[in-house]
Amino acid sequence: MKKLPNPELIDQDNPDWTAEDFARVRPASEVLPQLFGEQAGRTMLRDRPKALVTKEPVKIRLDADVLRALRATGDGWQTRINDTLRASLQLAGKLG
Repeated sequence: MKKLPNPELIDQDNPDWTAEDFARVRPASEVLPQLFGEQAGRTMLRDRPKALVTKEPVKIRLDADVLRALRATGDGWQTRINDTLRASLQLAGKLG
């Protein structure tokens, strides 16, 4: 016996697709090329232009209390670490 769907869960504004509906489907890149089209071999929604100055990911071990204090400063704490190291190196005359 076929199980009937729960009438409370049927969305009249979004009915199940028929074979005809599937036959009319077009790729998003055709419907909205400005959003989903290919540009220079990359999908525009997934990629962003490369920054002029790129950063390298590194793994660093920090004392727990130092890390806690940095994270407590909120979003952007990794950037502030970079800025602090840069300022320290500039003061020491090791970075121009």
